[in-house]
Amino acid sequence: MKAVQYIKSVPRYLFVRTLGHRRPGSATGALSCIRMADVEPPELPTPEWMRVRPMLSGICGSDLSTIRAKGSPYFSPMISAPFVLGHEVVGEVVKTGSGPGDVSRGDRVVIEPGLCCAVRGIHPPCPSCQAGDFGLCEMVMHGDISPGIQTGYCRDTGGGWSTSLVAHPFQVHRVPDRLSDEEAVLVEPFSCCLHAALKSFPGDDETILVIGCGAIGLLTIAAIRALGGKCRILAAARYPHQQNLAAALGADRVIGRGDDLYDTVSELTGAEIHRPEIGRPVFIGGVRRTFDCVGSSRTIDDALRSTGSGGGVSVVGMPGIPSGIDWTAVWYKELKVQGAYAYGMEEYEGRSVRTFELAIGLLESGKVDLKPLVTDLFPLKEYRKAIGRALEAGRQGAVKVAFDLRNEPLS
Repeated sequence: MKAVQYIKSVPRYLFVRTLGHRRPGSATGALSCIRMADVEPPELPTPEWMRVRPMLSGICGSDLSTIRAKGSPYFSPMISAPFVLGHEVVGEVVKTGSGPGDVSRGDRVVIEPGLCCAVRGIHPPCPSCQAGDFGLCEMVMHGDISPGIQTGYCRDTGGGWSTSLVAHPFQVHRVPDRLSDEEAVLVEPFSCCLHAALKSFPGDDETILVIGCGAIGLLTIAAIRALGGKCRILAAARYPHQQNLAAALGADRVIGRGDDLYDTVSELTGAEIHRPEIGRPVFIGGVRRTFDCVGSSRTIDDALRSTGSGGGVSVVGMPGIPSGIDWTAVWYKELKVQGAYAYGMEEYEGRSVRTFELAIGLLESGKVDLKPLVTDLFPLKEYRKAIGRALEAGRQGAVKVAFDLRNEPLS
């Protein structure tokens, strides 16, 4: 079958990392770490597993970071190559396994990509999995499959940028008939944002700031509103289409590219701005909590400066290796800096529910409309064009770029 595969090569990695900013095409060119390859469909690791044919598969910021060799090397020991990319997946079950589950052949499903203890056949589960924090699994190097934190980063599972992958029953969630494929492919990133929102849920009287209105920032706004949040949301968005979508999803005030972030936050919160002899402005006061949905050095620094004393900063966007951040605000204002990764079990309306099931339920009930966020679909053979579009999503008016595999040949 055809698949977009990532190969580990130090020379190729260094080539892309060194030249990527000057030659954007180097990230997908002949000397890059990715290639269109003819590969055998992955084998079932144990009889419990099932086979899924991807229908749509999104391109995530973490995929782009990997392809561009711009991310942190933090995860490199926790993956196994070569692997097929793609972890935002809606697909069709083509073969069920012997494991328990409520899906049948022909069902549409979304894949919860985390490769936790339940997926790896590890009993008893690690403390994180026992607590329902499946994204924090401490056994990602062990069990029935090779190392990998998620489907799409493990050589044994396959990934969504292909026509076949394998999944454990714990990973699959049936898609209701009323949801389109385009909505379903957003369940994974929407779940990430629901998890982030619930870890630091704002009170109704609070003013919060969402920095960055790419897919993750927009989905964070959508998550807060879908969960019933009535807080005042300020959203920093660079591009006009992002600004329009942020407002449509529930932002009360959108801070555009031409606006000064600090002046606007000061105006809307009553915070005092003070300017030191050198460096950027500092606040006395500010928003109650900030969701940084970019993860760059600049946005993390903005988040710390914009958040008032005793407030919280949630890092939702995947950071690289940030530098130049002034951490004085964390100490002086006693800020709570909270990471938000993946999904697990959530407490919502007095019950425990898996994040994916919550996401599907909110979409099915009509509490949120995410269809406008899927802006571009590409066939797999145009993977270079699709990745280029995703890399320039903001400038080109796109949000979520995905592969459309519904008409791809199986071999």
